[in-house]
Amino acid sequence: MTSTTMTSRERVCRMFSRQDQDRVPRYEHFWTDTIERWQTEGFVGNEETLWAWIGSDFQSIQWSWPAPFPGRSEVVEEDTQTRVVIDQFGQKCRFWKKRMGTPEHLGWECLSRDDWENTFKPAMLQNTVQIDLELVKQTAQTDRWRYLTGVEGFEASRKLLGDEGSLIAMAADPDWIKDLSKVHTDLTIQSFQTILDHGIKPEGLWIYGDMAYTNGTVCSPTMYRDLIWPDHQRLADFAHHNNMKIIFHTDGDINRVIPMYIEAGFDMLQPLEAKANMDIRNLSPDYGDKIGFFGNIDTMIMATGDRDQIEHEMRTKIQAGKDCKAYAYHSDHSVPPTVSWKTYQYVIELLDKFGNY
Repeated sequence: MTSTTMTSRERVCRMFSRQDQDRVPRYEHFWTDTIERWQTEGFVGNEETLWAWIGSDFQSIQWSWPAPFPGRSEVVEEDTQTRVVIDQFGQKCRFWKKRMGTPEHLGWECLSRDDWENTFKPAMLQNTVQIDLELVKQTAQTDRWRYLTGVEGFEASRKLLGDEGSLIAMAADPDWIKDLSKVHTDLTIQSFQTILDHGIKPEGLWIYGDMAYTNGTVCSPTMYRDLIWPDHQRLADFAHHNNMKIIFHTDGDINRVIPMYIEAGFDMLQPLEAKANMDIRNLSPDYGDKIGFFGNIDTMIMATGDRDQIEHEMRTKIQAGKDCKAYAYHSDHSVPPTVSWKTYQYVIELLDKFGNY
């Protein structure tokens, strides 16, 4: 691995401040199927082993996603390959038993404004803080850059209403979506504040919300501004008031709304999905002094195994990130099982080669 002179926490904090660093901070997510493949190709260990091997600089210490029925996991159908479950959000999904994959969404219990007002909202307000403080304290004992993880209002609406239901409600009953987002954000902030009140002081928030697809955002920028953006700003304000930075994760093509993310107060965007027209080589010159970038290394190029293509991808994008100093390495989503262990070792060799300052 590349030589280091800073702790992970020092490195990432200096990245956010655009100060000199010894190397680009790094982190990665892997499909379970990917790790299982690599274990047949010579890798020994698990996800934690991989994080240690690449020199990961980031550490989640708490996941917060307020649910109306915490702990619920009701199996309603099962066969040899799949299991159908109604979960803590009232969504009915079919999952694979023996491999990873996107679940098949079969239905939702929150189908109307009345369902929200009479059942789901009261349940969420009753089940407020859903965290394991002892686990948080234990996980916080690290020199990595520590963050609290959660989701934002649009992602919460998709979980409770489904994609179609949430988008229809945004157009037909926008006050419902505003209320749902506000309640969810209130509870998320309350959970985070509880952790802070117990003397645990992480360096950041990492907020998830997939608001786009390959051709653009799933709603208009105007609708986003009106319905969801105010709660994004509240999350950023909470982070900054408590001396934390905020990373925002969203898949898809978000080029049209990056100025709104900057205005909301987001400090960094992740994962910058290359297949959705996100390219740090274009973003860094335009926005690199206003917001940081995390990821963008194309896993489809990794999957080719072509060393020339991979070298060009790594060298040019890492350099674009280094030009603004507020860049951290990550794939443009998470590493899929189409990438071999040999290829991924080469990716990290290139990160060591090109990632030093």
